[in-house]
Amino acid sequence: MEYTCADYRFEMILLNLKRRLQHEGLSEEERDHILLEIKKLEAKMGFE
Repeated sequence: MEYTCADYRFEMILLNLKRRLQHEGLSEEERDHILLEIKKLEAKMGFE
């Protein structure tokens, strides 16, 4: 399997989203939005 710049970009976005989840003070709406974005990105990357 070839590792591309796009793969790296998706990984960095995913890492950033997961880090954002660790911040205290997120509203439920923000948390839900981040979780949804993580699920979409993981699906796009074939993690599901």
